[in-house]
Amino acid sequence: MIDHLSIRVADLARSRAMYDASLPELGYRLVMTIDDAPDFKGLGYGGNSHEPAFWIGASTNPDDPAPVPIDGMHVAFAAQNRPSVDAWYRAALAHGGKDNGPPGIRHQYHPNYYAAYVIDPDGYHLEAVCHLAP
Repeated sequence: MIDHLSIRVADLARSRAMYDASLPELGYRLVMTIDDAPDFKGLGYGGNSHEPAFWIGASTNPDDPAPVPIDGMHVAFAAQNRPSVDAWYRAALAHGGKDNGPPGIRHQYHPNYYAAYVIDPDGYHLEAVCHLAP
């Protein structure tokens, strides 16, 4: 349904450190870079299709105000298995993310909903989730 999602970050290098370290744990990697736009630099992450599905970007215009995360915005990344969720969580925390809920079952959603939650360096709420039984 959604082709791709983009979020604006304040410091592209800082955010890149977290996303470059954590998203490969879920099978995603940097697949596209935009560095020749007049007032924007962006990084696109994707999976096996090599098409970017998740973007982070920063304005290069010093007069632009800092980005403000949308209250309630939540991005959930699909994980192939539970160890991937655990690895994503550890990598995100080690590279600038903040804990917002450690890996574990979330029975309120369904018996096999295994997820972890992180807040990225700009305040965006992220999740890695696996729906499969162990």
